[in-house]
Amino acid sequence: MLVGKRMSREPVTIAPEDHLAAAREKMRTGSFRRLPVVKEGELVGIITDRDLRQHTGFLDRTKVDVAMAENLITVNPQSTLEEAAQLLLKHKIGALPVVENKKLVGIITTSDILQAFLDVMGASEEDTSRIDLLLEGEGHDLSSASTTVSEQDGEVLGVGTYREKWGESSVCYLRLKAADPSRIADALAEKGFTVLGAHP
Repeated sequence: MLVGKRMSREPVTIAPEDHLAAAREKMRTGSFRRLPVVKEGELVGIITDRDLRQHTGFLDRTKVDVAMAENLITVNPQSTLEEAAQLLLKHKIGALPVVENKKLVGIITTSDILQAFLDVMGASEEDTSRIDLLLEGEGHDLSSASTTVSEQDGEVLGVGTYREKWGESSVCYLRLKAADPSRIADALAEKGFTVLGAHP
C-alpha cells in the first residue's frame, strides 16, 4: 500500500513569516501537534508544539522561520507505508510531510498507518475474530484452512503471517467474520491444524 492512498491531502500549513502565535492557534483549532511550513507551495520547514513551548512568552513577536526545523524527513506519494512506518519509528516522530516535485501534497501520520494496518488485517470491521495457527504438514495449507472456515459458515477477511522470534515457524492468522469462532478453531484442529488460539 502506498502513502498516496492513505495520506491526508491539503494539510493545514503556516508561512515562515507568520508569527508563532498564529501557528499555536492553528494547532489548537485543528488539534494538531505540528504544522508544515510552506513558502510559494514548497515545503521549507516544520513547526511543532515542542518548538512553541521553547518560545513561550514570545509567540506574538517570534516568526515561524526562527523556530522551525529545516532538516526534514519526508516521503513521496509512491513510498510504501512500510517505508513511512520505519522512518517514523527510527526518528521517533508522529508524522511525515509528503512531497512531490518539492511541493507539499499531503501528510501521513502514525494514526493513518495504524488505520491502514487494521484495514489490511480486516480488523476494522466490527464483530470479527482472529485465529492463529501453524501451516505445517501435508494438506495443512492456507487453501485447506480457508475451506474449513467456509464449511463452518465463516468468511476470511484478512490473512497474514508473523514470527514471535526469528528462526521460529511462521504463524498464520486468519481474520474472520463468524458467529462462533471457537467452533471454527475446533474444526481446524480436527483437520490436523495446530491452532494456537482464537482472539476477538
